[in-house]
Amino acid sequence: MRVPLSWLREYVDIEIAPEELARRLTLAGLEVEAIEYVGPPLPSERVGIEARVSGLEWDREKIVVGRVLEVRPHPNADRLVLAELDDGERVRPVVTGATNLEPYKGKGTLERPLKVACAKEGARLYDGSKSGRQVTTLRRAKIRGIESDAMACSEKELGISDEHEGIILFDDDAPEPGTPLVDYIGDMVLDIAITPNMARNASILGVAREVAALTGARLHELPQEVRMEGPPAAEKVRLEIREPELNPRFTATLLEGATIAPSPYWLQLRLTLAGMRPINNIVDVTNYVMLELGQPLHAFDYDELMRRAQASGAELPTIITRLPEAGERLTTLDDVERELDDFTILVADTAGALSLGGIMGGQESEVSDATTNVLLESAGWNFINIRRSVQSQQLQTSEAGYRFSRGVHPALAERGNRRGIELMRRLAGGIVGQGVVDEYPDPPEEVVVELPLSEVERCLGIPIPQREVVRILAALEFGVEERKEALRVTVPDHRLDIGRGVVGIADLIEEIARIWGYEQIPETQISDTTPPQRGDPSLEAEERVRDALVNLGLQEVVTYRLTRPEREARALAPGSPADERPYVTLANPIASERTSLRHALLPSVLEIAESNARFRDRLALFEVGPVFLLQEGELLPDEPRRLAIVMSGPRELEAWQGAETGDMDFFDLKGVVEALLADLHLPDARFEPGGHPSLHPGRRARLVVGAQAVGAFGELHPRVGMAYGLSERPVLAAEFDLEAILDALPAQHRTESVSRFPAVVEDLALVVDESVPAARVQAAIEKAGGQELTEVRLFDLYRGDQLGAGQKSLGYRLTYRSDERTLSDDDAERLRNAILKRLEKELGAVLRP
Repeated sequence: MRVPLSWLREYVDIEIAPEELARRLTLAGLEVEAIEYVGPPLPSERVGIEARVSGLEWDREKIVVGRVLEVRPHPNADRLVLAELDDGERVRPVVTGATNLEPYKGKGTLERPLKVACAKEGARLYDGSKSGRQVTTLRRAKIRGIESDAMACSEKELGISDEHEGIILFDDDAPEPGTPLVDYIGDMVLDIAITPNMARNASILGVAREVAALTGARLHELPQEVRMEGPPAAEKVRLEIREPELNPRFTATLLEGATIAPSPYWLQLRLTLAGMRPINNIVDVTNYVMLELGQPLHAFDYDELMRRAQASGAELPTIITRLPEAGERLTTLDDVERELDDFTILVADTAGALSLGGIMGGQESEVSDATTNVLLESAGWNFINIRRSVQSQQLQTSEAGYRFSRGVHPALAERGNRRGIELMRRLAGGIVGQGVVDEYPDPPEEVVVELPLSEVERCLGIPIPQREVVRILAALEFGVEERKEALRVTVPDHRLDIGRGVVGIADLIEEIARIWGYEQIPETQISDTTPPQRGDPSLEAEERVRDALVNLGLQEVVTYRLTRPEREARALAPGSPADERPYVTLANPIASERTSLRHALLPSVLEIAESNARFRDRLALFEVGPVFLLQEGELLPDEPRRLAIVMSGPRELEAWQGAETGDMDFFDLKGVVEALLADLHLPDARFEPGGHPSLHPGRRARLVVGAQAVGAFGELHPRVGMAYGLSERPVLAAEFDLEAILDALPAQHRTESVSRFPAVVEDLALVVDESVPAARVQAAIEKAGGQELTEVRLFDLYRGDQLGAGQKSLGYRLTYRSDERTLSDDDAERLRNAILKRLEKELGAVLRP
């Protein structure tokens, strides 16, 4: 937000230098990013501030107020004129191409001379004919045969704005010629970054309030006097609020007999320095009050409202705030026909929609050059609804929407209306109708906080005198009632950010610390008793999962928890049942593709793989995070943790000594899962046939822990891979119920010393029926081998004619070892016979010939 100091000084006395003011505001949370000097000399030193300093100094002798006495045609150029310019020392002819002098050309000596900004020879200005801001020195020159050694300046040449088509025309009350221009309109502008927690300060008055608290200066009140001499406004317009929770207050005043014209230059200058373009006196006042008070206004052409009312069969205009009707559309001031969302609050009348409430007006009822009667609206709106509508309609540049979406108290509506209608009366003439038409069905409750003084010292670590606490709060316009050991603090209506109870206490202490000065709070040791240190087994186990996967060479990603059902549906293979479970949806989504909380984790990781596959051949990603599942009868969703893994690309990256560059397959992912299970010491975990709606039917398996299936892994279905642009090579994917896995972890696991006796290793090739899973064979071997069988590993699978139809050969490598002695060949034979006997009895397995 750009804050001209001349405007700020109307509401607070400023005795310190702009650089010191910028430093104090920044330390208090209003970061001053830049200081622009428009006329005054730039500081020689920048003490204690990080703000950028820029600008153009106006020479007091060479850049002055002048007046144009006569405008004559240039004898040698149709597009140039000769202006007789009085600079306070002498009258001289000046050649200029200013378009706004054309109406005065050839009229002789002007009855009312035009007061302008005059630059004499040697003045340093910005070059108005070049892009950007390039400094040049004004020199005497002949222009189409006429010598000129001075000029009437545009705003661009003085660094006020980029406008250079016409020269500045001051108001009639401008000072006499020869007055240094810097003394008349010289200014400094603070460019302040208003963070969301400081949105209450998005106004001149808001910043002035902060300055008053920081410097101890007196804050001046906003003028509220209005000359109301016309018929009662309530006899000319009616108000109807149909959605009070979205529009808690609506006010209206009426100005009759106004004349639309350009605003006086003082107002145009303030708007320009604040970053807004002047339009006309009525529209400029709405913007002026918005910047001054923080309350956006909107002006309607009252005669157009009357025409619409009569066309719809009504006697008087009735302003209605309501939700849109089905299929209703509105063309806004930016000439865009908008399809209206069913949640967007509208300002309408009996003939239809007039404007997007709190955001932007409609074209049909806008003020035009022919307007004579103006209905001024000032209202309060639900900030969440405005924020949602701003996002949906892509109107983030709306100044009104910016303020209302961050919260404006309904109490400001009447103040803004009274200030605005009086300024319109002064600048546009006319008569203001008596009274403010005011509908206020839903006033917010007053917030009162009991602030214990001991809590201030406890939280900040230092004692702040009670009188200073009271002074700071009173300077910020809090009502303070002093009690024995506490303050009863009444929150002012412009502070929507102060909570109740314990939250309110913390909010007030933050305000005290800001104004007292964070830099004045020394480092201290915490005085409260620290709570006992307790571990969180669930989070610790979650970190073990992360560590294990990182040690296996995978990279962790963190994805958006927000998605859209259509985005998640991409991860379903053709023929898979759709996810019919209801989603948790956001009332105010941050983007159109982030409307709901996710049901699954794998689609999120696949999106990351999709984004990175163009840049990297090998991907090995995982994420640990929650999904959000609605529970019947519960207000909040269940948030179980999930683990998702995605792998693709070569098994190893190319190396100078060569590497295994074949693509990863099902068994690479299976190895990762097995290594993770081993690291977690998860008991009774096994793999079974089964699947997942994203995986290839013949290349997938499910993980079972105990009697519960906790997830699946395998190769991604080719159609799913195509949906994510990952069809060039196999993609391995897994998704597990991490809650179930962590719940099954043992509280502790056994560790054993390594035996000092050598092992006996032998291979067994077993012929079994095709239907017998290898895992079942391995389980039978382990059970028969007992404690002396320390390892079983499948190393070979063979099918062939010599085995017969429906038969397969499984090759296992067995390791025998004892902790007490060296095993003999007889011991190995005994163990082998026991294993073979059990395999034949349970599975019909025999040794392969």
